[in-house]
Amino acid sequence: MSQPGPTDLPTDLPTDLPVDLPVEGPEVPGGDWFRLDPRMLLVHPVREVIRFLPALVIVAVAGSGLSGGVPWQLAGVLVPIAIGLLRYLTTSFRIAEGRLELRTGLVMRRSRSARLERVRTVDISASLIHRLLDLSTVRIGTGTNADDQQLELDGLRSTGALRLRDDLLRVSPVAPDPGGAVPLAGDGPEDAGGTHATPPAYAPDAPPTLVLDPRWARYAPLTSTGVVVLAGILGAGGQLLQSADELLPEPSRVTDGPGLPGLVTALVLVAVALVATAVLAVLGYLATNWGLTLRRSAGSWQLRRGLFTTRDTSIDEERLAGVRLHEPLSLRLVGAARLSAIVTGLAGSQAASAMIVPPAPARVAAGVAGEVLGAPGVADAALEPHGPAATRRRWIRALVPALVLAAVPVVLVLALDLTAWLLLVTVALPVLAGVLAADRARTLGHAHVGHHVVARSGSVVRRRDSLGDEHVIGVNLRATWFQRRVGLSTLRATTAGGPQAVTVPDVPTDRAVALALAVLPDVVGQFVDASPAEPLRR
Repeated sequence: MSQPGPTDLPTDLPTDLPVDLPVEGPEVPGGDWFRLDPRMLLVHPVREVIRFLPALVIVAVAGSGLSGGVPWQLAGVLVPIAIGLLRYLTTSFRIAEGRLELRTGLVMRRSRSARLERVRTVDISASLIHRLLDLSTVRIGTGTNADDQQLELDGLRSTGALRLRDDLLRVSPVAPDPGGAVPLAGDGPEDAGGTHATPPAYAPDAPPTLVLDPRWARYAPLTSTGVVVLAGILGAGGQLLQSADELLPEPSRVTDGPGLPGLVTALVLVAVALVATAVLAVLGYLATNWGLTLRRSAGSWQLRRGLFTTRDTSIDEERLAGVRLHEPLSLRLVGAARLSAIVTGLAGSQAASAMIVPPAPARVAAGVAGEVLGAPGVADAALEPHGPAATRRRWIRALVPALVLAAVPVVLVLALDLTAWLLLVTVALPVLAGVLAADRARTLGHAHVGHHVVARSGSVVRRRDSLGDEHVIGVNLRATWFQRRVGLSTLRATTAGGPQAVTVPDVPTDRAVALALAVLPDVVGQFVDASPAEPLRR
């Protein structure tokens, strides 16, 4: 967090802000502290009871066997409720002297603050219970990578949360119009049935850049979400089969009796698991992204989505350094991709906030990338290959481990007299490694177009990064001993925000220097005698 100190920002926010805050009191410039909305007295106890539910079950079971068990059971419920009430009573915030301050805790008192000029993103979300009570949670990204230092105001009125979001982004010096206002995405009069029924204070100035097509949910089973769900189903199914092992017929009876053969039964179970995985993945996709709307407003990009839990994310346009196009193998096979934003100052825990296009057709993701970057040609620009030396490295790094592992089945068959079917692994591994190496070599490439560094790499998890030159704060060229022998280097263009960077692996060194000079001529030019000649083709 930033340290207290003088600021050249305005020392107050608009005086109409307290009208929508949950507690009446003097105007914000006076520096008085505000509590969250009193309706959070209904939310916090319910949350704490759910959090302590396993312990409450144990207390209920143990207390039923003791004399006077009812008081123990009541105590098990009253303690979480009391914790929830204390959470509300010990949380307060204020906006004064160009800072947002938050105080929490009773036994361990914590005070956190951030300068308004440090605000990068404002994320408004509302769970189902919040929506029933017309409440919202405001999460404020301030450019720190410390996850426990993020500011969260859980329990503002929906109208107050929207106005606070607008004022925070408006007072930020990165906004192009300090006196302007940030319009609300998707909050027109036609959205009266949505989370925020009150008409917005500011009208949108542009049509939506992206609106969700429910048919895109067909890509959900091909994402990692589907894999996680499948793993959970298989794990639970394995535990169930193990516990019911005594109820299953003997192996000999499976083949001799009238029942289905064991192999067919296994295939049926796998098919059922795959269908259940697909259905759950589709439902999860729709619940998370329902009503998704991406809109460009005055000084920010706004993304709104969610069915049960709505989420309204605003990203300062000047903090949006680039985009990352994710093309994992499963999505690439069906012509799909997803897009996320590279935002300066965005902490690791806020990765979800950077998502701007969920799994969708690749042409849609590329089109949105061009709109967000303000340079349509960057999203699908042709890339420069890295030459034969980089290609050989792809093949060597894929085939050598595969050949070593392929020798293991041969040793097992010869030494332990195991089944010769294991030799199929010896054949399959090099073939798969060769396919992987060819795809990685074909994917590898980079370009410098439209004042953006563009790099693409990977196969199973392929991604294409585009980073604006003005957001590059440093260039790092690294070469291992093996890379130096073949004249290759790895270039890393870094931007503000800790782990955010664009990496160009295994690029010929002369081209890496040329790229670094094109991006940061004043900085890199100090370390080279002259600009390199036209890059050599390797």
